[in-house]
Amino acid sequence: MANPLRKTLEFLGLAEESTSEEWSERPAAVHPTQQQQPAQRATVTPLRRARGSQAPDVNEILTVHPKKYEDAKLIAETFRDGIPVVMNVTQMSESEARRMVDFASGLTQGLYGHIERVTPKVFLLSPSHVQVSGEASDDSADDALLD
Repeated sequence: MANPLRKTLEFLGLAEESTSEEWSERPAAVHPTQQQQPAQRATVTPLRRARGSQAPDVNEILTVHPKKYEDAKLIAETFRDGIPVVMNVTQMSESEARRMVDFASGLTQGLYGHIERVTPKVFLLSPSHVQVSGEASDDSADDALLD
């Protein structure tokens, strides 16, 4: 096979055209050692498991009374560490409370947790390893602020 760089130079007029003998295709020679070598395997770094295979014991629950949306950072950091959070949005304006509930809903969905309405403006965010028992509510978290 012809040299691609040479072809490009010839096309642009920067090199003289080759004779037809140079253009004739010859089978590429394969080096004997290339055929006998097995494929190299890449090393794989295993992912760390969070605190072993067992779920951690729940020995703490954080209760938060946010006053502004910037308090969402504390809720997210705590929930990400596997600690259940009780979020009371009664001290927030209606629009910020909706925004906070939307944030909490996305947070729990993204980390495979659960969000449950306790009262019209109090929500329980529980990580995936925490089982919550009690009466199930038919209302969703988004409908809670519509009352």
